[in-house]
Amino acid sequence: MVDHTFVSDSLRGQGVGQELVRRVVEFAQKEGIKIMPLCPFAQSQFDRHKDYDDVLLK
Repeated sequence: MVDHTFVSDSLRGQGVGQELVRRVVEFAQKEGIKIMPLCPFAQSQFDRHKDYDDVLLK
C-alpha cells in the first residue's frame, strides 16, 4: 500500500516523486508484491504508466 508520498520543497518539480513511485513499483515487480495506491500522487502515476498495472492491486 502506498498511502502517502512526500518530497521536500527543495526537490519539488525535479521528478523526485515520479522516481520514488517508479522505484517502489520496480521493487514490487521484483518481489511479486501488489500495490494499492491510496496516495493521490501515486494513483496519478499508476494512471499515467500502464506498465505499472502488473503490480496494481485491483
